[in-house]
Amino acid sequence: MPNETTGRLQHTIKAFIRKGREYYIAERFDIAVVTQGKNLDETVANLREAFMLHQEGEDLSEFGLASNPTILITMELETLADVA
Repeated sequence: MPNETTGRLQHTIKAFIRKGREYYIAERFDIAVVTQGKNLDETVANLREAFMLHQEGEDLSEFGLASNPTILITMELETLADVA
């Protein structure tokens, strides 16, 4: 289903990564995809794989996505100490 405002398919999917106790955790909030990895590279690779497995056999346009979308990642960083 294309974007209702523009009638276009999205070429980018959005994900969020945060640091857990031992692993980085990646989530997509618009669809139920959650994964983890020991480092950022592994986490991003796992996110890509999890998304592809979740969408396997589906028509991405039904989700408003163009085929082979890119991933835009927002990462939560630890709070910086106050600088005096």
